[in-house]
Amino acid sequence: MALVETTADGAIATIILDRPERRNALSKELVDAIVAALEGFSEERARSVVLRARPGVKVWSAGHDVGELPEGGRDPLGWDDPLRYLVRAIEEHPAPVIAMIEGGVWGGACEVAFACDLIIAAPTATFAVTPARLGVPYNVSGMLTFLNACSLRIVKEMVFTAKPITAERAERLGIVNHTVPADDLEQFTYALAGEIAENAPLSISVMKEQLRMLAGAHPMSPRRFERVQGLRRIVYDSQDYAEGIRAFREKRRPKFSGQ
Repeated sequence: MALVETTADGAIATIILDRPERRNALSKELVDAIVAALEGFSEERARSVVLRARPGVKVWSAGHDVGELPEGGRDPLGWDDPLRYLVRAIEEHPAPVIAMIEGGVWGGACEVAFACDLIIAAPTATFAVTPARLGVPYNVSGMLTFLNACSLRIVKEMVFTAKPITAERAERLGIVNHTVPADDLEQFTYALAGEIAENAPLSISVMKEQLRMLAGAHPMSPRRFERVQGLRRIVYDSQDYAEGIRAFREKRRPKFSGQ
């Protein structure tokens, strides 16, 4: 069964997440399908790409497929984590990628949405960065994605509380470009994609790459990077991390001890 549906209408391409039984959780298989679709649209020279879920969903994506995370002793979000490939594929895609959001966006799916070039959301959309609920140590590149999307204080609130923020608040904070009534969401999004597609694709592609490089221009010494990795290792080797993963799989509230 295909986990995504892809369509193209002229220069505008669409990727529809289609794993409803797992709330579009970002398994390796689903991520591979999205990345393959992006590669295909790059070869076809699409001028804008819409990343969306099925109309009317309550959850746009539940984020990482927790069932694929290790229970401990190994970095759960390393360089080879499927989400890293997806974020890089979105950021490096030559055409703008527009996230069209209905419903909840959880955990790693927030990073995917924030990595997109534009975000158009229905009023029902919410965004929750949830690693603290599982005891998961988020990685440096993921944190940079969040910092590029919103201010440090907002990132801190989102990662410390793990509580969702509404699309309306996200728009006020500059995270979301437009909040649009659900009945108008598709028309608005594709009209915007069409406006982009009418402009010079080479110019847009180069400016997108320029902005990507500038957004990533945050120097970190090898010593500081090793320090961060050492701190993260404390978390994924901890009892709390193992408890968070077990609790999720057992569908109960975790009991964290700070150890």
